[in-house]
Amino acid sequence: MNSHITFHTIREAAWLLGVSRAAVSRAIRTREVRATRCRSGLRVSSTELARLLGSRQAGGVA
Repeated sequence: MNSHITFHTIREAAWLLGVSRAAVSRAIRTREVRATRCRSGLRVSSTELARLLGSRQAGGVA
């Protein structure tokens, strides 16, 4: 099993989630979304995006 984690910019995460960049930034500030600080800014992991998309399909809010 190959567990390769990809990190996405806030812009990419917003596009994948179908929300605005401001919504993703706000969710990071309120700790609804976990992000990792890299040299070039904050990044959201592919596993975090999968969690958010899974909760959205189950009726949660992303």
